Amino acid sequence: MNGYFYVLTIIDLFVLSFMCILTKLSEALSKKQKQGFVCAFVLIAGISVLEVITLIVDGKPSSYRWLNIMSNYLGFGLSPAVAICLVYVLDKKTTFKREFKMAVYCELGYLIFLALSIPHGIVFSVDADNIYSRGQYFCIYLIMYFTAILYLSISTIIKAREFQNRSRKLIYPLIVFLTAETIIQVMSPELRVTWLCVTLLSVLYFIYCNEMWNQLDGLTGLLNQSSYLNRTEEMRYSGGVLIVFDVNDDYGHLQGDICLAAIADCIKKAYACYGYCYRIGGDEFCVLLKNGEKEEECLHEFMNRLEERRKEITFLPIVSFGSSVFSGEDINVVKEIADRNMYQCKKEQKNRVASQL
Repeated sequence: MNGYFYVLTIIDLFVLSFMCILTKLSEALSKKQKQGFVCAFVLIAGISVLEVITLIVDGKPSSYRWLNIMSNYLGFGLSPAVAICLVYVLDKKTTFKREFKMAVYCELGYLIFLALSIPHGIVFSVDADNIYSRGQYFCIYLIMYFTAILYLSISTIIKAREFQNRSRKLIYPLIVFLTAETIIQVMSPELRVTWLCVTLLSVLYFIYCNEMWNQLDGLTGLLNQSSYLNRTEEMRYSGGVLIVFDVNDDYGHLQGDICLAAIADCIKKAYACYGYCYRIGGDEFCVLLKNGEKEEECLHEFMNRLEERRKEITFLPIVSFGSSVFSGEDINVVKEIADRNMYQCKKEQKNRVASQL
């Protein structure tokens, strides 16, 4: 069994090394996200090596006892940190949210507690003959490990919903797989497949996150034009409403970006519950609304949010809009009708402004 486990560990380390290089070479990831993924892969590799060391030195002469203790301490102590590193990559921003800071503090507190518990064998013990055994409260490690997984899962689901990711439900089978594998490992410790499975899941998570980010427009956080084109083919047959928005932007580049981000946020908060929101051009947005009956309600919500944001950003421009119903026509036909309605709206807005002067 040991020889088989060593071979699996070598495969594990090769995959993790490959993923580190792939992450470093990625053009889609920010510096912060690269750091998070590389840190997670290095941690998994390190814990895999530590598990090999514990297997080699366990039962050896007592002069190796310190190495057995240290390897188990680091292995048990750093396991929750893998999930924290993966949470770190979910946001491209460099600021740290309060929840993430709390998770880091909990991990540091757990490491301190684990170190202080070693002489008492609370979580694990290595006796005078250098034999490892689980402690009476080994469940503390399991609680920390599963809490970290739960934290990663909830954070991913929230972020995927925020980004309107259609594949967000795929996170559930990953959670179930890792949970089932961990339970099997706890019940049958001789199998030693935990970190090979964690490696597999970290690779799948890397793919999952990249798929999510590749759908996004970098400035606004809305879905991008490629995602829009793919989705319109489905809407053509399933029905719905196309709503287009045009921003009358008369400001410079920096202020223009601020306006676009603010308007995109209003669109997403007003429409995302009932459809998909896109940035399809420089200052052009659209929504694919699944339920046409919600159009008026969403528009009212959008206008209210826009007026609220205008109190903060006084130079926020006027937004024109128009819509068209999908009824089997080609998307270009539907878009042309929506554009005509939008231009009519823009004309009415200009006339209204002119009459007030």
